[in-house]
Amino acid sequence: MKTTNGTTVQTAAVPKLIVSRKGRKLKDRLWRERYLFLLLMPGLLYFIIYRYVPMLGNIIAFQDYSPFRGFLNSDWVGLKHFKTIFSDQEVIRVLWNTLLLSLLQIAFAFPVPIILAIMLNEIKNELFKRIVQSIIYLPHFLSWVVVIGIVTIFLKTEGMVNRVLDPLFGMEPISFLQQPGWFMPLIILEVIWKEAGWGTIIFLATLSGINPALYEAAVVDGANRWRQIWHITLPALRSTIIILFILRLGTVLDSGFEQVFLMLNPFTMDVGNVLDTFVYFKGIQKADFSFGTAVGLFKSVIGLILILVANRVAKKFGDEGVF
Repeated sequence: MKTTNGTTVQTAAVPKLIVSRKGRKLKDRLWRERYLFLLLMPGLLYFIIYRYVPMLGNIIAFQDYSPFRGFLNSDWVGLKHFKTIFSDQEVIRVLWNTLLLSLLQIAFAFPVPIILAIMLNEIKNELFKRIVQSIIYLPHFLSWVVVIGIVTIFLKTEGMVNRVLDPLFGMEPISFLQQPGWFMPLIILEVIWKEAGWGTIIFLATLSGINPALYEAAVVDGANRWRQIWHITLPALRSTIIILFILRLGTVLDSGFEQVFLMLNPFTMDVGNVLDTFVYFKGIQKADFSFGTAVGLFKSVIGLILILVANRVAKKFGDEGVF
């Protein structure tokens, strides 16, 4: 209570009034947009149940976890399993395989959708353009099981490729699937064939927003098609390329479990075993759940650090970045 010139004001009620108004506004908004929140609910529940709740299980990375003793009764070992990651020669070899494969994918597979989008953007015949788009999009909808099955049929010792090479060049059959030197090139080619067409969608969407007047002005200034691509098309794609590159760095330790697992065999295990498959063999098949979880958590932390660093570097050079 406060008295000013004989007037009594109840100041304590003001915050309550503000809170009640905010609460009422929130309730009104929730009710007004209830159908939008209902549409949001399935996706939100999916992420909560299958993405965030399982993160609580990362606690076993700091334990010698036993399924029979549970999370609460398993022995705590601190950073023991993380130290093993850097001391185990097998883990170091697997980490090197993962980094090499990811870097090769970034170097060779990442630019292909950009090149395809630019080439498609230059096609003036809309019917032909749509046909080409449909053809290069289709492999994305095939599962990796089907893709690896097709590759196996073509590249096995008695497959179609060797049958063509023998009469044309007199070459001995090549064991593409058993030779370690062919493992990573085949992985890269499979990724390009399956995903490059789908990846062009984002870049084509960006290119569709370019003002045609820019190209008309460039033609008036005497710029040929290469100059137009260099000075108009590529700068328009710059922000999209940087954002996708930053997101790709966040998954640099993810090499695609299903694809690599299906391509692995005893002959290619030394060069093809990556972190994803190593966690499966070690954590699932050998029931070393704590170590497998430690490797997975290590991957996530490294990915987060790379995204933060790349995002900051992008902002330093004047781009918006991801956040």
